Amino acid sequence: MVSAMTRSAVRSAFAPRMRLTLARNVSAWAKVPQGPPDAILGITEAFKADKFAEKINLGVGAYRDDAGKPFVLPSVKEAELRLLQQQLDKEYAGITGVAQFTKQAALLAYSPESPAIKEDRLVITQSISGTGALRIGGEFLAKWYPESKTIYLPTPSWANHGAVFRDSGLEVKSYRYYDKTNIALDLDGLVADLKEAPAKSIVLLHACAHNPTGVDPTPEQWQAISEVCKTKEHFIFFDMAYQGFASGNADKDAYALRYFVEQGHQVVLAQSFAKNMGLYGERVGAFSVVCESTEEKKRVDSQIKIIVRPMYSNPPVHGARLAAEILTDPALNKQWLGEVKDMADRIISMRTLLKNYLEELGSTRDWSHITSQIGMFCFTGLTPEQVDTLAKEYSVYMTRDGRVSVAGITSGNVKRLAEAIHAVTK
Repeated sequence: MVSAMTRSAVRSAFAPRMRLTLARNVSAWAKVPQGPPDAILGITEAFKADKFAEKINLGVGAYRDDAGKPFVLPSVKEAELRLLQQQLDKEYAGITGVAQFTKQAALLAYSPESPAIKEDRLVITQSISGTGALRIGGEFLAKWYPESKTIYLPTPSWANHGAVFRDSGLEVKSYRYYDKTNIALDLDGLVADLKEAPAKSIVLLHACAHNPTGVDPTPEQWQAISEVCKTKEHFIFFDMAYQGFASGNADKDAYALRYFVEQGHQVVLAQSFAKNMGLYGERVGAFSVVCESTEEKKRVDSQIKIIVRPMYSNPPVHGARLAAEILTDPALNKQWLGEVKDMADRIISMRTLLKNYLEELGSTRDWSHITSQIGMFCFTGLTPEQVDTLAKEYSVYMTRDGRVSVAGITSGNVKRLAEAIHAVTK
């Protein structure tokens, strides 16, 4: 039998080993805090849990057909068949991606007549869709733009913008954009804030189909914005995620970008082909920089490659090949542009139907903003409390700021949606 003294000695001998074992049993991630839930994911989860047969999900920012189903464009299916027949390899793309794609992406955005393209002073790289393009741009500006490390975003802006740019090393500030009272563009506030911002600040502008409000400047308002930015020597970062998908006309949707370049602004651009080609999961995008000269272009291109290489090395090829096939073949390109217009027209028609039904129900509110806004999203003007009631009592789901994805509205649910909105806004 071990004596008390012996047991004490044994415990003393094993104590350091026991402490070490206990320390090893504490997870390396024990102090990692719980992050906040994603707002859109929460809406989707609540929608899925709802057992009501006529529930409506207006939170998802992806196109749906009139049956409420995901839609693969016929032009994309045709391009996929062509690629399959070509039996292409799966080798790595270069750091800046599939060259045929980036060339066509630049032409689509800037036009063949753009001075930046005709004078061979545009740098472009394929990216991991629009988000990846924004991140490359943020990293590039944080590293190489000497005048400012602050980027100004519109209020409100796409929910991911702030996080992308902060993680890129930029300070994020805001300028006024949306007038809640009039449900319209706050041009006076926008111009005043950009005048107040330090000279040569970075300013992010949505080229078309502003997310989340759907409120776009008119050409005349774009000209006023260009003028104040030129006077203050602000640097412009365009985000163009909906070219063609907004109005149904790719050239019309690129007006702001092309006008600013013509006016001498040295812009950068993030492009996405998720919406206008329905290539959501393929993650096809591009980031471009307008330079002053061909010589400057070479230097900027080298630094873009240095940023991309440790980030993801090179982009995926399949989606870029699909986009390139569509953009380069004249017949397929014409077909695609028609399909994009059809998608845009369906969304525009849903806006009209919703407004008309609300008026027919006798609503005394002015719903003209539903049809004056453009693109996939609509700011309804509903309060968070009204949105909550819509979800609880009518099984209609949207973000609490009253933003709806118009793509989720169909000819089969628009009347019930109007009835629900009318009921909570009386």
